[in-house]
Amino acid sequence: MSTVRTVDWDGAGGGAVAAIDQRALPGEYRVRRLATVDALVAAVADLTIRGAPALGAAGALGAALAARRHPDDPARVRAEAERVAAVRPTAVNLRRGVERALARLDDGADAVLAEACALLDEDEATNRRLGWRAADLLSELCPGRPLRVLTHCNSGALAAVAWGTGLGAVRELAERGLVEEVIACETRPLLQGARLTVWELREMGVPHRLCVDSAGASAIARGLVDAVVVGADRVAANGDAANKIGTYALACAAAQSGIPVVVVAPDTTVDHATASGADIVIEERAPDEVRAFAGVPVAPPDTPVYNPAFDVTPAGLLAAVVTESATFRDGSWTGDPADAVAAANPGSAWGSR
Repeated sequence: MSTVRTVDWDGAGGGAVAAIDQRALPGEYRVRRLATVDALVAAVADLTIRGAPALGAAGALGAALAARRHPDDPARVRAEAERVAAVRPTAVNLRRGVERALARLDDGADAVLAEACALLDEDEATNRRLGWRAADLLSELCPGRPLRVLTHCNSGALAAVAWGTGLGAVRELAERGLVEEVIACETRPLLQGARLTVWELREMGVPHRLCVDSAGASAIARGLVDAVVVGADRVAANGDAANKIGTYALACAAAQSGIPVVVVAPDTTVDHATASGADIVIEERAPDEVRAFAGVPVAPPDTPVYNPAFDVTPAGLLAAVVTESATFRDGSWTGDPADAVAAANPGSAWGSR
């Protein structure tokens, strides 16, 4: 799986973004070719492309797409790139990917594309390192045995360019022979745990079971789980983490049962400009995602709906947040992900506080 990129650049025919269509899995594996900014914006909005690192890659490639379509109109390029950056407000990586690629706009469209492709090339190495670091920490927190891990949403290779974040750490543990079982919650919206995480676990050959969202806390309380491992779409400076809706409830259950919750995310998901989780904008999804299932109504068509895509788990409920260069634990950071990002990308707005 690590040899196939979830999001990539296709240079044929003037260039386009190539993306695995995550709405089609597990029934069909297909790659969509997105040749316009309109098509890319729609693909991000409808979750054809999703997952924080993958969105960062899509943002960078979207800026490259705009630069190649409008090489003599930098104002138009920036306006088109802003459309991409604004599609999903909770995931900070999307805007940061756009900003990183746009920082090269004065050097021309080819330079913007080169910067976007560099971001893609870095992704697997970054995720392997953070997965390795998180696996070490989980082995420390739960020593001496293969682990029973509960995960929520999808934080595997499909959520990144390759390898994955939270599920990447599970993959690293499995390669060490340290996974007994993974319980994957089905996860709203669009059942991304059931459709995507279970598909990836099958591909990896890792023992697993699917769990309805409302049973996750019960699995923890019944002693079926040693650790909860998830990704994140944004981590605030104080360690609060926004992840797919339902993560907060699982963290509360884990705290009650005394088991660790570990968030695994790249440096670029940590936003020092966001002081706490209270400042994170939470995306709300369309009501019909709840009022119907696969096009079949499951509630009266005029039913009011509360459908947030994410919630925020306070840092006090987390054992740790692990990135490739830093760890948030016991109320403070060891290492500084913002400094690491800014040092790697001096020409962009990344790492601004």
